[in-house]
Amino acid sequence: MDQHTLKELEDTCIQECAPPCSAGCPVHVDVRSLNALIAEGDFSAALKCLLKKIPFPGIIGRICDQSCRSACNRSASGGALSIAALERACADFGDNRMKAGHRPRRNKKVSVIGSGLSGLTTAVDLAKKGYEVTLFEKNTVLGGKLRAFTPEVLPPDIIDRELSILSELNITVRLNEKVTARSGLKSLLGSCDAVYIGTGTGSESDFPNLLTGNMHPAEEICTYMTSTPGIFAGGSLLYGYRPYPPIHSVADGRHAATSLDRYLQGASLTASRSQEGVYTSRLYTNLEQVAPCTLVTVDDPAAGYSREEALQEAQHCLQCQCLECVKVCSYLKQHGSYPKKYVREIYNNLSIVMGARKSNKLINSCSLCGLCAEVCPNRLNMEEVCSTARRTMVDQNRMPPSAHDFPLQDMHFSNGAQCELSRHAPGTNKSDYIFFPGCQLSASAPEHVEKTYALLRTTFSENTGLMLRCCGAPADWAGRDDLLSNARDDFNRRYSELGRPPLIVACPSCQRMLSSHFPDVKTISLWEVLASDSIQLAQKKSASSTVALHDSCATRHDSALHENVRSIVTDLGYTVQELPLNREKTECCGYGGLMWFVDPGLSTTVIDNRIKQAPEEYVTYCSVCRDFFASRGKRALHMLDLLFEEDRDSRASRRAPGSSLRQKNRRQLKTRLLINLWGENAADPKSTINIRLSITPETQEILDQRYILDQDIRDVIEYAEKTGRKFTNPDTGRFLAYRKLKRITCWVEYACRNAEYVIYNAYSHRMEIVEENHDQQE
Repeated sequence: MDQHTLKELEDTCIQECAPPCSAGCPVHVDVRSLNALIAEGDFSAALKCLLKKIPFPGIIGRICDQSCRSACNRSASGGALSIAALERACADFGDNRMKAGHRPRRNKKVSVIGSGLSGLTTAVDLAKKGYEVTLFEKNTVLGGKLRAFTPEVLPPDIIDRELSILSELNITVRLNEKVTARSGLKSLLGSCDAVYIGTGTGSESDFPNLLTGNMHPAEEICTYMTSTPGIFAGGSLLYGYRPYPPIHSVADGRHAATSLDRYLQGASLTASRSQEGVYTSRLYTNLEQVAPCTLVTVDDPAAGYSREEALQEAQHCLQCQCLECVKVCSYLKQHGSYPKKYVREIYNNLSIVMGARKSNKLINSCSLCGLCAEVCPNRLNMEEVCSTARRTMVDQNRMPPSAHDFPLQDMHFSNGAQCELSRHAPGTNKSDYIFFPGCQLSASAPEHVEKTYALLRTTFSENTGLMLRCCGAPADWAGRDDLLSNARDDFNRRYSELGRPPLIVACPSCQRMLSSHFPDVKTISLWEVLASDSIQLAQKKSASSTVALHDSCATRHDSALHENVRSIVTDLGYTVQELPLNREKTECCGYGGLMWFVDPGLSTTVIDNRIKQAPEEYVTYCSVCRDFFASRGKRALHMLDLLFEEDRDSRASRRAPGSSLRQKNRRQLKTRLLINLWGENAADPKSTINIRLSITPETQEILDQRYILDQDIRDVIEYAEKTGRKFTNPDTGRFLAYRKLKRITCWVEYACRNAEYVIYNAYSHRMEIVEENHDQQE
């Protein structure tokens, strides 16, 4: 990932975009935070938030035209919030004893002509930045057009109270001094470093031929610079006699102060100012589930909101944000942030030369399911980000071996001599089709592989061959292109030997892998075949005729497959209950992307969130999905259970097989098929010595959680018994032995009982035990 790609990805995520109300406000008041603080009853904190954007909240809260309200998302569900009234409540109930902060003094002087909202805002902003500011007003009081409001709308004492900030900021005020182009402006400019003119409507004749050239032609950004260097102008002076809302005068003063500050520092007047003023926010907020409400009315309009009324009104704020991906993804939610920040973390993690890489788990625990892109308004896809990052980590030799070691070893086992099988149908030397069940169906329900293969040969095409192997998905998910290439080469060699006919694929992940990485292989979904007129399905409806259908995340963009599956279920006599997220927006079961191996706790959360979405039995067409749901106590069926099983009640409650049993099922499936279909004498491979294990269900569950296979335990015991390298506990008579197995060192606690080895515990870690050579020492 380079800097350009990083910037594109960060810009794609809109979570940090301003809500529509803030974007619709010329000074970008943080209305969302403001309302959140008021809703908590913290008016002082709300006032502090407001003062970041508005120097005179008590004034603006009474006279603002509220351009932000037209953008309020609450408009369609009860009406836009009374934002100005809430701002006034902050000024009324917040702690007004807060001091105006300002920076250390700068050795620069600025003169401001006119004390309307534009000039006042400019003066306050520059004084806070440390400039020495002098404010000139032609009248006897400050405020300009503010004094024209009726006392009922804007009481004079409120104006005086709000303008007291000028003395706190040490702004010099000079009343009864009118400055024009003819009188005083030249000498004024000679005594200071810059001048701002904010004299308001009707004063154009005081500054003839001055207010031109203040637009940057290339970027169309108003800099407020006049034709004379060092003189800036804004407010209603620029806009003639047309209506000019007070909040826009505040915005002009603020933006002019920015230009003055940059001018005095010799910086660009136009850089990074494209979103000053009113603009349209890119933020998306889902309003489908927003309940209507009745907004709060003011009992006494002259007095404004009471504390309680303001609190109630603020609670109607929707707190607009996107987070569409975080709402539906436990992975994104668990890490406590959102994609814009995640891509930055991942970029930094990949860029580290020395030091801890703290985002490895973030990168490796994504399920790579792509749901985030489906719900994102801009289709930001964390699957692509994490998949690319994994490959980069592998290329940099920074991928922790522990992250994906077990599933990669399991893939190797599935494609090894004990499990792999590629044959034409018995008695034939040519295949019209090849049945490709996938390694997980073979591991979970090998009997269904046999039954499905028989069904295809008898009702679809008798010249249907068979391939038992892994498609290479674990290598792809782990970012191991080297292992994926090896698996692809081996597959193509076996496939070519069979004549390269179309594959009938049962596993959704296999279907996706083959389509993505084997483009020259023609595939047909098993569910398309079973939904066709070629095969008649007998109705086998259970007592409960409604089932909840879970779509595999690998089928996200296969709408035809979704329809085929639903057609089969209904043809079997069931009614389909759709889950809240289905079809193209379905959720992962917690296995995809090898999430289960990297972060079992997160995977469990994913499973639990999914299985609680409907009370009915779940039906899936992915064997891992079924097993994962069953592992958490959910009654779940595979589609093939509906076809082949008579006792579906016990089938739905079937425990998910553990890792050892899954490998045993694959191994024995090949053995049975070779014996029963091809008439070959194929013995089931066993350990070199007869080691019978006795493992309680509780201990077996621990072993499965730690990915310790029965064969691993046999290897450790065999080595310990042959060499005598084992520790003995004199109190219990139990042995503790270890052996390095490939990349891990496995420890087993066991005892010998009646020709069996009773297993009490086992664990493994990635370390090498180094021992001295005792024989040489002796």
